[in-house]
Amino acid sequence: MPNSITVRPVTRQDFAQWLPLWDGYNAFYGRSGETALASEITAMTWSRFFDAYEPVHALVAESEGRLVGLVHYLFHRSTTAVAPNCYLQDLFTDETLRGKGIGRALIEGVYERAQAAGSGRVYWLTHETNHTAMKLYDRIGECSGFVVYRKLF
Repeated sequence: MPNSITVRPVTRQDFAQWLPLWDGYNAFYGRSGETALASEITAMTWSRFFDAYEPVHALVAESEGRLVGLVHYLFHRSTTAVAPNCYLQDLFTDETLRGKGIGRALIEGVYERAQAAGSGRVYWLTHETNHTAMKLYDRIGECSGFVVYRKLF
């Protein structure tokens, strides 16, 4: 178990430790091997975190000098509110440290930044089979009752 967890914005120097977490997140959702994201997508995602004109942000959880989790979130407009909404898009923690409070700390880090930005809402999605994560989500969020539809191109 980590002695202490620090949640902080990602820095350019974090890439070598961020990448295995990002790869782990993508593998969890079936994006590895032949179905892996193109390297251009990873490069673009990484660059967006450091572009002031992008609404995409990243926080990392660090323990004893090692990254143990990541969360990516973005702000967007809505037709039903003046303040921006905050979408928590990606959340992943080191698999060997699950259940140690890292995911909660990362989500709470997003909550803090959303409140500071004037956002009235943080929301996220997870796959219906992600029961482990849903145990945490049920404790710190609430289900909106909406069903998500999509069409891929």
